[in-house]
Amino acid sequence: MSQTVALVTGGLGGIGTEISRKLVEQGYLVVATTFNKEIEKADEWQLVQKEAGFDLLVEEADVTSFEACADMVGRIEKNVGPIEVLVNCAGITRDSFLKNMDEPMWDAVLSTNLDGVFNMTKNVLDFMLTRTHGRIINISSVNGQRGQFGQTNYSAAKAGMHGFTMALSQEVARKGITVNSISPGYIATQMVMKIDEEIRNDLVAQIPMQRMGEPAEIANVVNFLASSDAGYITGANIPVNGGLFTSF
Repeated sequence: MSQTVALVTGGLGGIGTEISRKLVEQGYLVVATTFNKEIEKADEWQLVQKEAGFDLLVEEADVTSFEACADMVGRIEKNVGPIEVLVNCAGITRDSFLKNMDEPMWDAVLSTNLDGVFNMTKNVLDFMLTRTHGRIINISSVNGQRGQFGQTNYSAAKAGMHGFTMALSQEVARKGITVNSISPGYIATQMVMKIDEEIRNDLVAQIPMQRMGEPAEIANVVNFLASSDAGYITGANIPVNGGLFTSF
């Protein structure tokens, strides 16, 4: 009998790695995706995870390509097992004031961060509908809720993920599939910690909890939403931002 699969796009990133590890701990066979194994040094990453006790698979696919996503999902369903959990975590930034932003900067962020959610979800959804069960979890951002100076492209894409989540959740609720989003605030990934210390301190000063979040704190919420305990939660957005932005 094949093991239940969790598919994590952007799984080699700081937050993606913690999500992947957490789901392995829960007994999932986790497939982390990368857009390019060589550039992201996937073999090295995979070895590091295995030495730490996390046996993870890696698949290569460009989430901006519908065909590439379809091929990857088909391979996993055939050769690995049924995808029960999809975590859309792949994302990029191309920050700029709008007056300086060119079309490629806009297109790159929207095609990865928003089109990628459609490309992955559409292909996984067909299998989930057949099995009448599934969990789709979209990693958005606090900046998709409040907007962010110099991030019109990123904020638009992340806000679009919320609309996608709310609409799809209504379409598939009767089929045993939940669709939710998580909006992290400032998380202490390696990439964020490389930011100049003075700038980081300014960011932390804006957060009521006076600290950045940890990647594991996002992974814990993913784990909950993927579990049977969250079976009656769908169409929701879970903020994990230390109080940086609050709403109801």
